[in-house]
Amino acid sequence: MKETILKKAGEIFLKYGFKSVTMDDIASDLGISKKTIYKYYKNKVELVDEAVHYFHDGIYKTITNICALGYNAIQENFEIKKVFKEMFKNSDDSPMYQLEKYYPKTYKKIIDSEFLVFKECIADNLTKGIEEGLYRKDINLELITKFYFSLMLSLHNSNLHTYNKNTLRELETNAIEYHTRAIATSKGLKILEEQLEKKEI
Repeated sequence: MKETILKKAGEIFLKYGFKSVTMDDIASDLGISKKTIYKYYKNKVELVDEAVHYFHDGIYKTITNICALGYNAIQENFEIKKVFKEMFKNSDDSPMYQLEKYYPKTYKKIIDSEFLVFKECIADNLTKGIEEGLYRKDINLELITKFYFSLMLSLHNSNLHTYNKNTLRELETNAIEYHTRAIATSKGLKILEEQLEKKEI
């Protein structure tokens, strides 16, 4: 039951926002009493905290699975973007913006955790790209990892939350293009253009 509550809470939080959703809303959606939720979570803050970390773990597993499918480094980034687009397609506002504004402690924890987890994924992608001849050999792995993480995170911060979903998806594509052009070899640029062309089609 605890995992069922986490899944449902995560879905509702993403769709309607962390602030507006109440414990009553979650209980009603699950067809259970609010008392049952409080059996596992003492308050909404605790539920938000655990739901966010549960969702974060799910994203990490999904990304890990994509990385095991044999895409080249540039294709891999575009495939990961598709997953995020699907996950957040019903969100009415940026989840990270909501979290930062209404649950800053949870936001700080998840950002610290995300960097520790995803810097490994980014670094692995960079290493793969170098080995495949798609990224230049002379790039600074640590610096580029921090740049790319910060770039993607900035798209969902408070300064950009007013963009609609279509604009945000376009910005994400622009960010991948910007990141790739900065580090790609001529071979890598050809693959980037192919990926961008697929998007247009």
